[in-house]
Amino acid sequence: MIEINKYIDHTLLKATATEADILELCKEARENEFFSVCLNSCYVKLAAKNLTGSNVKVCTVIGFPLGAMSTEAKIFEAEQALKDGAEEVDMVINIGELKSKNLQKVEDEIRLIKQAIGDKVLKVIIETCYLTPQEIVIASEIAVKAKADFVKTSTGFGTDGAKMENIELMKGAVNGEAKIKASGGIKNLDTALSYIEAGVERIGTSSGVSIIKELKG
Repeated sequence: MIEINKYIDHTLLKATATEADILELCKEARENEFFSVCLNSCYVKLAAKNLTGSNVKVCTVIGFPLGAMSTEAKIFEAEQALKDGAEEVDMVINIGELKSKNLQKVEDEIRLIKQAIGDKVLKVIIETCYLTPQEIVIASEIAVKAKADFVKTSTGFGTDGAKMENIELMKGAVNGEAKIKASGGIKNLDTALSYIEAGVERIGTSSGVSIIKELKG
């Protein structure tokens, strides 16, 4: 029996999220024993304090959701998040640089952020909805070269979320050298299970509680 809760990054990234919403997110994560909570970096300290003594990790997003800020800003945000208690970082690549074929810049940025966070987990959001199949492969290969731990499909704020065909492209590109996180539009048990069966090792969703209810029901 798959312990699906252990795959879930319980996610709340809306601009309107309040402190009360974050505390509720943490409560739900503890009750359901999710792998982590995933939230904006301003709430890392609050979540880390609230989850002390639990097995739930704090994951945050960097350069979110556009990925278009400077590398220096992303590095600073990542380092500050770790100081505040984050244990995992999901960064958005510079999509425009990728599409401009400035591939070394994209790789260097990922590598510098990974160096800044050391042994903490780095997931690289490639935002598949804006990429061609070839670009999805290139972005995934770059993430591996830069020593990222995961490649991730989506922010959930683009024009589309996770798709099975993109998971297959990413899986082939990383060739076992990085893990895969599916995120964006995963709202029910069947969808989550289909990605896990395809080899995904983490699910990013704001529907974790309803997925667990569905499993139990």
